[in-house]
Amino acid sequence: MNRKLIEDFLGYLSVERGASQHTISAYGGDLRAYESHLQERGTDPLAATRDDVVAFIARLQNLGMAPSTVERKVAAVKSFHSFLVREGLSDAHPTIDVALPKVPERLPDVISIADANRLLSQPFPEGPVGYRDRAALEVLYGCGLRVSELTGLDVGDHDREGGFLRVLGKGDKERLVPISGAAESALDEYLRHGRPYLRARKAAVHQDPVAVFLNVRGGRLTRQAVFGIVRAYGARVGLQLHPHTLRHSFATHMLQGGSELRSLQEMLGHADISTTQVYTHVDRTHVREEYLTTHPRARMRER
Repeated sequence: MNRKLIEDFLGYLSVERGASQHTISAYGGDLRAYESHLQERGTDPLAATRDDVVAFIARLQNLGMAPSTVERKVAAVKSFHSFLVREGLSDAHPTIDVALPKVPERLPDVISIADANRLLSQPFPEGPVGYRDRAALEVLYGCGLRVSELTGLDVGDHDREGGFLRVLGKGDKERLVPISGAAESALDEYLRHGRPYLRARKAAVHQDPVAVFLNVRGGRLTRQAVFGIVRAYGARVGLQLHPHTLRHSFATHMLQGGSELRSLQEMLGHADISTTQVYTHVDRTHVREEYLTTHPRARMRER
């Protein structure tokens, strides 16, 4: 296979589609696996057939990959072949009638409002790190940010008077997210009493003068560090937490509180409202649980 075809496609994703580096890296790995598969079958993408693609799917499934992983890899292959046809490099589109593997619907993990309060009301360490950790958790839950959006915040992105955060989401799309209440208070306290001390640490090579969330060396907090913070504070109150759980919980609790779906879509930065609609399923589950636990005859059966 001509490896340049893959590189050209990844360049197209980056420049014309505004894909994130994470997406480009994932697609690159998926297409290199596809490249190896075609080489073993003695062909290349310009001559690939539907049978080659179907065999690739079967191979992934036989390796025991999760349906969601197989779906992502096949989506990468389909996008790649669409690119080759669109650029006039190939007349054949071997994936045009190949359906994506069906992935069982999986509702997002959420915690209850009571558990969110337990997480955020626990004692935090004294000092700048404690202020930072509390602010990070409050903003993740209070604003529904992705981890990359939290770590990407710069000081100038906080509009204190307007009550907004300027967030750079997927595909480098910018949006304004409201911030108020406990999240605003915790962030303000960190910016006044925590960040200046972390910023003063002497490690010039690692320092980031504009990042909101800093590590103990004065550099920008990493995604891995945020994962660790969320897990550690969750474990303290008996919760197994992932940063995205806080984002899912934000969305679910907003719907439970009466938020409009379109407003929630805008706050979450979803390009398609169908992505936001998954939270309506979670919310209906909550409503049914409330019904079963509160209605006096909900659990009675006729004899």
